Amino acid sequence: MKIAFASKQNLYIDEHFGWCERFFVYEVNGDSFSFVCEIDSSLKYEDEAEKLLYKIECIDGCDIVYVLQIGPKAANMVQNAGIFPLKSSIQTHSIQEALQKIQELINENPPLWLKRILLKTQGDE
Repeated sequence: MKIAFASKQNLYIDEHFGWCERFFVYEVNGDSFSFVCEIDSSLKYEDEAEKLLYKIECIDGCDIVYVLQIGPKAANMVQNAGIFPLKSSIQTHSIQEALQKIQELINENPPLWLKRILLKTQGDE
């Protein structure tokens, strides 16, 4: 599965979804994770809906977006696009720690939301 992290420097989950200028995408499974690409999402839009649609288009193909903050409207739009939004609890939450935690969840007892993503990504292969 692919996870887009809202981050300033590919270290911490430290950006708000709507204001994020870069997403860092990783491929993750129960055995490993690897960096895939950096996505430039720096275009500015005055209209809130256009801005959110643009951010969602930037992460098209990802299964999860992991952010520091995301508003309820944006979270709803992201989910409607088939991407699961996750919020970090602290600004110093590292991407590495988040990837390791997701691997633990995959290997132990994945919650329902993660089971759905895993089933979807297995069907895409």
